[in-house]
Amino acid sequence: MTGPVVAVLGLGEAGSRIARDLLAAGAVVRGYDPAVSAAAVAEGIEETASEAAAARGADLVLSVNSAKAAVEALQAGLPGLPVHALWADLNTASPGTKLQLAGIAEAAGVPFADVAMMAPVPGRGLRVPMLASGNGAARYASLLSPLGAGIEVIDGPPGLAAVKKLLRSVFYKGMAAAAVEALDAARAAGHERWLREHIAAELAAADAGTLARIVGGTRRHALRRTAEMEAAVGMLAELGVPPLIAEASRAVHARLSEAEGGRPALPRL
Repeated sequence: MTGPVVAVLGLGEAGSRIARDLLAAGAVVRGYDPAVSAAAVAEGIEETASEAAAARGADLVLSVNSAKAAVEALQAGLPGLPVHALWADLNTASPGTKLQLAGIAEAAGVPFADVAMMAPVPGRGLRVPMLASGNGAARYASLLSPLGAGIEVIDGPPGLAAVKKLLRSVFYKGMAAAAVEALDAARAAGHERWLREHIAAELAAADAGTLARIVGGTRRHALRRTAEMEAAVGMLAELGVPPLIAEASRAVHARLSEAEGGRPALPRL
């Protein structure tokens, strides 16, 4: 028995790993990337010359190129898409872009799945946890789950998977950026080891009540913490570390302070 025919558009870090896993799981894989040869990814992936050529004969097209190229890739691939095929966009794009893609697909009579990969692909490949929404989400799961993919279908329109991923990204990437900036400053001040140990201990001690305490305390003490972060911004500037996250934190605390009825924060000097 031959597995589904899957076209992978974009053979970069994510696309190449997914393509190799699909091939190993028994799928027929067709690849296209203007900058990467399919032969360089894995023997057995069929090389094609364009999005439309890759889509020709496919049961499923995976767009894994970039958010900027997602619309162009769909428009270029549609002429080769069979009537039974499903288009899945795996790029990290805004909900608005996903809705735009879905609209183009719908106008062409093509089912569409908005897919959000919820963890880094390296080390996981096809088994990366995924959320899928849109009218093609259930079919996307039915095609790839038997090959080992971990897909959660969420009931909702295209863009919903993107919303959930990006909401999560605001927290995780924001936390990561704050840690990097703080450690850069600690290194400049000669206290990097102390801060690393402190951050690690705080993360290890977190429990189910940590979020409520953080959010409640931030709103309750926003006025005082605005001044505290103003001082932190000044310190980072003195250390030669751009205070991008510290300044954003100061601004958020100032906004919360005003919303809670506190006096407006003093302007920066």
